[in-house]
Amino acid sequence: MRTTIKIVLALAAVALVSCNSKRSRNYQYFPNMYESVGYEAYSSHDDNIVFDNNNTSEALKPVEGSVHRGWLPYDYDNSNKGYQTAKAELKNPISYTKENKAKGMQLYTIYCAICHGDKGNGKGHLVKTEKILGVPSYDDIGRAITQGSIYHVMYYGINSMGSYASQTSIEERWQIVQYVESLKAALEGKPERLDAVDKYSAKQKSELIENVDLAGDVIHAENDLDLTKNEGEYKINTNLKDSIKKKTSYSKKSLLQGKSHHSHKELGKK
Repeated sequence: MRTTIKIVLALAAVALVSCNSKRSRNYQYFPNMYESVGYEAYSSHDDNIVFDNNNTSEALKPVEGSVHRGWLPYDYDNSNKGYQTAKAELKNPISYTKENKAKGMQLYTIYCAICHGDKGNGKGHLVKTEKILGVPSYDDIGRAITQGSIYHVMYYGINSMGSYASQTSIEERWQIVQYVESLKAALEGKPERLDAVDKYSAKQKSELIENVDLAGDVIHAENDLDLTKNEGEYKINTNLKDSIKKKTSYSKKSLLQGKSHHSHKELGKK
């Protein structure tokens, strides 16, 4: 009996050793974790419930009323009435800055210049080679383009021009609008629109910091020292009072941001 047991154990040991190979995975415990069932996208399977509600042929449709990230609905219809309404009402929501103009020029060169021309005079490469005809100049009095009409045409397209809503984002289309308006202004001999950006000039910064340095050792009551803008210049207004209850310290950075930091050293607090 003992001999039989020894033989069985020996055979088991040989079997285990012989099954061990560095080139394979050997035995797999829970093989479904290693070899899961893979479904081909949009394919049909008897047990495939992912695409079952759509006839197993395409992905499920989005939930009704949902929009993809970064997209906003456009409230003007693709009709002559919608065009006229957008032309009269729709305004560019972004600031007319040099940065937005530069980005608009980049996008215009990619999408628009091939037909409308680098100067917006309707003489792009496709027009010159007579591939497309009838492209108007931006200073065409009959069309009298506006911010809204430019955006509307880019969104829906018009005549032989297709829509660019899928190629560009909302912001990018408005940047193109700014650049198109600058081309229109150049064709008409008018100055282009550039919004004044509310930033400190170097001189204003220097004067402001100097005033902050002078005010640094002065004791002020709360709310006596504030930052106001007068005729395009930023100044510090001080209003010293006789009844002073606590000392307030101001850093340059906090004053530039219109904020204050109260020091409680006199109260024994850190």
